[in-house]
Amino acid sequence: MEIFRDGVLPCLYSFIGCIGYSIIYNIQGKRLIPVGLGGVLSWGVYLLCGAFLPGPASYFLAAVALSLYSEIMARVVKAPVTVFLLIALFPLVPGGGIYYTMEYGLLGETQQFLESLLSTLGTAGALAVGILLVSSAMRLGVRLRELWRVKTL
Repeated sequence: MEIFRDGVLPCLYSFIGCIGYSIIYNIQGKRLIPVGLGGVLSWGVYLLCGAFLPGPASYFLAAVALSLYSEIMARVVKAPVTVFLLIALFPLVPGGGIYYTMEYGLLGETQQFLESLLSTLGTAGALAVGILLVSSAMRLGVRLRELWRVKTL
């Protein structure tokens, strides 16, 4: 029962949330379900890695998995990568951390502000580096394949 409450339900909520944002951003048809599944993947990888790794590392691995999924689905569905990446990234965005950082800053609680700021920046940085790594590797791979084709002709 604990697995259902701590693993399956949060992934289901992630799916529903991503579908909701997809509708707001006017994503329709055959793209809707893959976007929701991307949210499930990102949150599922985060939960799985979070049991074994510290916070930023689990966010990094979730971003890498989501970026790979987005690159693959963009080619399968013939849509921009950002369609899948941005919506499915919402469950991972450190919104609470940003809120508490601002709250501590406005209340003048310097120590808590700095701790929250560093934690939030670490999370955001891990997400950005994970996406950047996969995106750069995919671009490099496509470019090398094009050069190889030209060279063999």
